[in-house]
Amino acid sequence: MQSAVLWLAFALTVCGANLSPPVVKISLDQAPELRWLPLKDLFSKDFLQQAAAQVIDSTVPAWVHQAIKPVVRALERFTPQPYAAEIRGMAALYGSDISDVLLLNFAYEVSAFCSSIVAQDTKGIIYHGRNLDYPHDVLKNLTIDVLFIKNGEVAYRGTTFAGYVGLWTGQSKNKFTVTGNQRDEGHWWDNIISAVLLKYSPVSWLVRETLEGASNFLNAVTQLSEIPIISGVYYIVGGVYPGEGVVITRDRSGPADIWPLDTLYGNWYRVETNYDHWLPTPKRDTRREVAMKALNATGQNNINLHTLYQVLSVVPVCNRITVYTTVMSAAAPEEYTTVVRETCG
Repeated sequence: MQSAVLWLAFALTVCGANLSPPVVKISLDQAPELRWLPLKDLFSKDFLQQAAAQVIDSTVPAWVHQAIKPVVRALERFTPQPYAAEIRGMAALYGSDISDVLLLNFAYEVSAFCSSIVAQDTKGIIYHGRNLDYPHDVLKNLTIDVLFIKNGEVAYRGTTFAGYVGLWTGQSKNKFTVTGNQRDEGHWWDNIISAVLLKYSPVSWLVRETLEGASNFLNAVTQLSEIPIISGVYYIVGGVYPGEGVVITRDRSGPADIWPLDTLYGNWYRVETNYDHWLPTPKRDTRREVAMKALNATGQNNINLHTLYQVLSVVPVCNRITVYTTVMSAAAPEEYTTVVRETCG
């Protein structure tokens, strides 16, 4: 009871300074084309069109956008279900050309700069948190928490943006949590080629597929490690039992490295930003070092969702392009909390 009261006070405090995103229920029992219709109650068509154009225009040069429209439109034929149908329904919701909505989804795949932490306390409880950084300020107004409903129950949940069918952040209750961080390899056109010619999965779609299909932490790690994807990425996974925490460094075809928690040797947390953990980070980017310093100061005895949020609030772990912070624990699924960041600290 005391823990619940403290968490409620924490949630009220952080949400007072920042914002809680709207919660959207998406029924997986509905036809894919209709699943995202609840968005129309939250966003106007004009706003969605303007926001999509802003993201695309800042990611893809205008002349390239026009030149590749026929290619992207053709890509719909190669897009796996149910995502092709969901994107088609989203295009109708937006009142946009389907090529633009499909391109919007690929644009989100190439610019996610993030910080993710998985940690274990002295009682063996696993905590997982992330900052998602995008250089598109409009996304703060598009952030949504999504409850994916199947047979009347929450099958899994995650945080995403209106218009995006993938997930970079998600939780399968009492099983595992997962976040994805961009690994800077290749360009967006490489990713489209991988999707078309090789039929590889976008990295965020694999997160969603894993949340829906994996039965436990180990099964999730296996899927996220082995299934081919369109670009390199870091998958960070937390479970419900002691030791269930890992950073998976992915190449397109498979794992480049598996980096688990190792509490026997004092490694009770793992911090992943956007660099291979075995290499030094660039001097211009100290997020990893600052996060580690904050975690060490917090201590394993004191790590919890509240203190993890505080670590993720330290500058520059939290910074001017941080869109939202999520803290979660698969063993306590009701405490999943996302905060849209207006301030750090």
